[in-house]
Amino acid sequence: MKGVSERLRQMSGLTSDGAALVDQCFEVGTGTPVVRINAYRTESEVSGHCGFANLFKGIFGTFRSLSAHTQRAAAGWALTEPDALDLFPMLSLVHRRLNAANVRHAP
Repeated sequence: MKGVSERLRQMSGLTSDGAALVDQCFEVGTGTPVVRINAYRTESEVSGHCGFANLFKGIFGTFRSLSAHTQRAAAGWALTEPDALDLFPMLSLVHRRLNAANVRHAP
Protein backbone atom coordinates (compact mmCIF):
# COMPACT_ATOMS: atom_id res chain seq x y z
CA MET A 1 0.00 0.00 0.00
CA LYS A 2 2.86 2.35 0.69
CA GLY A 3 4.05 1.75 -2.87
CA VAL A 4 0.65 2.70 -4.26
CA SER A 5 0.68 5.88 -2.18
CA GLU A 6 4.11 6.78 -3.49
CA ARG A 7 3.01 6.11 -7.06
CA LEU A 8 0.02 8.44 -6.66
CA ARG A 9 2.25 11.14 -5.19
CA GLN A 10 4.68 10.82 -8.10
CA MET A 11 1.87 10.87 -10.66
CA SER A 12 0.06 13.83 -9.15
CA GLY A 13 2.72 15.97 -7.48
CA LEU A 14 0.67 15.89 -4.26
CA THR A 15 2.20 15.16 -0.85
CA SER A 16 -0.63 13.80 1.30
CA ASP A 17 -1.23 10.14 2.15
CA GLY A 18 -3.99 7.55 2.49
CA ALA A 19 -7.63 8.56 2.02
CA ALA A 20 -6.70 12.26 1.89
CA LEU A 21 -4.38 11.55 -1.04
CA VAL A 22 -7.11 9.62 -2.87
CA ASP A 23 -9.60 12.44 -2.24
CA GLN A 24 -7.17 15.04 -3.60
CA CYS A 25 -6.15 12.95 -6.62
CA PHE A 26 -9.62 11.88 -7.65
CA GLU A 27 -11.53 15.04 -6.56
CA VAL A 28 -14.81 13.20 -6.69
CA GLY A 29 -17.57 15.70 -7.44
CA THR A 30 -15.46 18.75 -6.59
CA GLY A 31 -13.91 19.73 -9.89
CA THR A 32 -11.45 18.40 -12.41
CA PRO A 33 -9.68 15.36 -10.97
CA VAL A 34 -5.88 15.33 -10.93
CA VAL A 35 -6.00 11.61 -11.79
CA ARG A 36 -8.80 10.36 -14.04
CA ILE A 37 -9.28 6.67 -14.75
CA ASN A 38 -11.59 7.41 -17.69
CA ALA A 39 -12.76 10.35 -19.82
CA TYR A 40 -14.89 11.62 -16.88
CA ARG A 41 -17.50 13.12 -19.23
CA THR A 42 -20.67 11.08 -18.92
CA GLU A 43 -22.64 10.27 -15.79
CA SER A 44 -21.57 6.65 -16.15
CA GLU A 45 -17.87 7.61 -16.41
CA VAL A 46 -18.10 9.88 -13.37
CA SER A 47 -19.84 7.08 -11.46
CA GLY A 48 -17.12 4.59 -12.42
CA HIS A 49 -14.44 7.09 -11.43
CA CYS A 50 -16.14 7.63 -8.05
CA GLY A 51 -16.45 3.89 -7.52
CA PHE A 52 -12.75 3.40 -8.22
CA ALA A 53 -11.87 6.17 -5.74
CA ASN A 54 -14.09 4.49 -3.12
CA LEU A 55 -12.45 1.11 -3.79
CA PHE A 56 -9.04 2.73 -3.46
CA LYS A 57 -9.96 4.37 -0.14
CA GLY A 58 -11.43 1.09 1.09
CA ILE A 59 -8.20 -0.74 0.33
CA PHE A 60 -6.23 1.92 2.19
CA GLY A 61 -8.58 1.81 5.17
CA THR A 62 -8.71 -1.96 5.34
CA PHE A 63 -5.18 -3.04 4.58
CA ARG A 64 -2.76 -0.16 5.05
CA SER A 65 -4.27 0.83 8.36
CA LEU A 66 -3.73 -2.66 9.75
CA SER A 67 0.00 -2.16 9.99
CA ALA A 68 -0.23 1.55 10.76
CA HIS A 69 -2.56 1.21 13.74
CA THR A 70 -1.39 -1.31 16.32
CA GLN A 71 -4.64 -1.09 18.28
CA ARG A 72 -6.56 -2.54 15.32
CA ALA A 73 -4.03 -5.36 14.96
CA ALA A 74 -4.26 -6.11 18.67
CA ALA A 75 -8.05 -6.21 18.40
CA GLY A 76 -7.93 -9.12 15.96
CA TRP A 77 -7.48 -7.15 12.72
CA ALA A 78 -4.08 -8.69 11.95
CA LEU A 79 -3.42 -9.33 8.27
CA THR A 80 -3.58 -13.06 7.64
CA GLU A 81 -1.81 -14.84 4.79
CA PRO A 82 -5.09 -15.49 2.91
CA ASP A 83 -6.02 -11.80 3.25
CA ALA A 84 -2.60 -10.78 1.96
CA LEU A 85 -2.97 -13.12 -1.00
CA ASP A 86 -6.40 -11.64 -1.77
CA LEU A 87 -4.92 -8.13 -1.63
CA PHE A 88 -2.50 -8.76 -4.52
CA PRO A 89 -5.16 -8.99 -7.28
CA MET A 90 -6.80 -5.81 -5.97
CA LEU A 91 -3.47 -3.98 -6.08
CA SER A 92 -2.88 -5.35 -9.57
CA LEU A 93 -6.23 -3.88 -10.66
CA VAL A 94 -5.36 -0.52 -9.06
CA HIS A 95 -1.99 -0.41 -10.83
CA ARG A 96 -3.51 -1.35 -14.21
CA ARG A 97 -6.09 1.41 -13.89
CA LEU A 98 -3.37 3.89 -12.90
CA ASN A 99 -1.29 2.78 -15.91
CA ALA A 100 -4.08 3.98 -18.19
CA ALA A 101 -5.02 7.07 -16.15
CA ASN A 102 -4.96 10.64 -17.41
CA VAL A 103 -2.98 12.91 -15.10
CA ARG A 104 -3.24 16.64 -14.58
CA HIS A 105 -0.51 17.75 -12.20
CA ALA A 106 -1.79 19.51 -9.11
CA PRO A 107 -1.23 23.28 -8.97
